[in-house]
Amino acid sequence: MDKKPIEVKIASEFITLGQFLKYADIIQSGGEAKPYLQTAHVVINDVEDNRRGRKIRPGDKVEIDSKVYLVS
Repeated sequence: MDKKPIEVKIASEFITLGQFLKYADIIQSGGEAKPYLQTAHVVINDVEDNRRGRKIRPGDKVEIDSKVYLVS
């Protein structure tokens, strides 16, 4: 199960996990972030974390429901 990571480019120093979900086309609107995160399995840099306001920075690895995303 060695899938190629999906690259997600951001234009700022960081974005929140809620914003990341929209950038990565996982959810359609910011209002979906909280309910989505209550059921999704999210791992950021090998640590489980589902806080909507968690800061995601370039170089971070985000794993959501068996998909891997690299932030650049």
